Amino acid sequence: MEDYLQGCRAALQESRPLHVVLGNEACDLDSMVSALALAFYLAKTTEAEEVFVPVLNINRAELPLRGDNVFFLQKINIPESLLIFRDEIDLHALHQAGQLTLILVDHHVLPKSDAALEEAVVEVLDHRPIEQKHCPPCHVCVELVGSCATLVTERILQGAPEILDGQTAALLHGTIILDCVNMDVKVGKATPKDSKYVEKLEALFPDLPKRNDIFDSLQKAKFDVSGLTTEQMLRKDQKTIFRQGTKVAISAIYMDLEAFLQRSGLIADLHAFCQAHSCDVLVTMTIFFNTHNEPVRQLAIFCPHASLRMTICGVLERSHSPSLKLTPAPSAHPHLQAYLQGNTQISRKKLLPLLQEALSAYFESMRIPSGQPETEGVCREQADRELDRAGNSLFPGLSQDEEEPPLPPTPMNSLVDECPLDQGLPKLSAEAIFEKCSQISQSQ
Repeated sequence: MEDYLQGCRAALQESRPLHVVLGNEACDLDSMVSALALAFYLAKTTEAEEVFVPVLNINRAELPLRGDNVFFLQKINIPESLLIFRDEIDLHALHQAGQLTLILVDHHVLPKSDAALEEAVVEVLDHRPIEQKHCPPCHVCVELVGSCATLVTERILQGAPEILDGQTAALLHGTIILDCVNMDVKVGKATPKDSKYVEKLEALFPDLPKRNDIFDSLQKAKFDVSGLTTEQMLRKDQKTIFRQGTKVAISAIYMDLEAFLQRSGLIADLHAFCQAHSCDVLVTMTIFFNTHNEPVRQLAIFCPHASLRMTICGVLERSHSPSLKLTPAPSAHPHLQAYLQGNTQISRKKLLPLLQEALSAYFESMRIPSGQPETEGVCREQADRELDRAGNSLFPGLSQDEEEPPLPPTPMNSLVDECPLDQGLPKLSAEAIFEKCSQISQSQ
């Protein structure tokens, strides 16, 4: 694999047609490994002098935000310098020159910014339900398994098992195990095909790490934020909501709020983040387990606009459905209000409608003449009606297209959002894993 990747970088310096294997915009571990392994396989099994290049669909500067990706590359001894990122290759220029064919892995719908590239797509390999209206008119292989890396492994072992080396096998093996939550039957993410190909890889390469060991190390790397700057921590797992020109960023941070608030130059960093991303409010939800292995959630609301900050805090404090059970925590800065969250079952997803309600209350108060009381019930009813119209998972004002952070909207199958025991083949994230562990801990 390492020798192959060195050749890929050299090929970029030549003016010649390229077959690009492109992962999804989230560039989670599954997307990265699937792109690397499928391109490797195609390059080894194509007789003609054709060049297959894997491209990670993020800018190089964003890689440190994917802790498990960075960890696994280091563990497998693949230098990051050999990888090709989206900002290092001009796909649109290649397409206009007639020198590009695209193979999509771990996704099948291109974003609006890449719509012109759809006619260059010649194959799709994915593991999410297909969107018939948007899927490119080409050969499409879609199977609802737990990991796209499983489908890549199947392609390799059925087509040319002799080309599989230890590095590639380790990448595929670890990725499937992480995606399928260590093949845990209770979670239900792994399908029989996922299990089949993990076992085949282990039979072919007996020296592969034990499943528990690789799963635990990759999970730990996903949660590790020790090497990130404050700005990177805030961008790593962020959502954004809008209302009448007001933008609220909500970031999940996997550490104790007290430790986060003690970071050097934090307030200046928060100001800089809000300015850079045009945010009026920054909400952080910290998530971690205490020494007794009990889940802990905490909130911090940073907003230089006093009336907006007070309205948001008031709505969150008074909320009964759901109740966050907030307890104010010490804060040395007047623009930041911190809380201990007594109800650890309220995830960031469940916090979104409350923040929408708070924005509704704020703008309603701007329209009420001086001296007249604000009516909380009116705001709540208005928010409830809007939420009913939007459904259970979409909130008014939530705009993925307009989000400032370079971390793009997460594809349905990526390990970035939702709970592993939601409906059907689940989405999964660090926050979702935390929430499920919290439920299990409390039930025990």
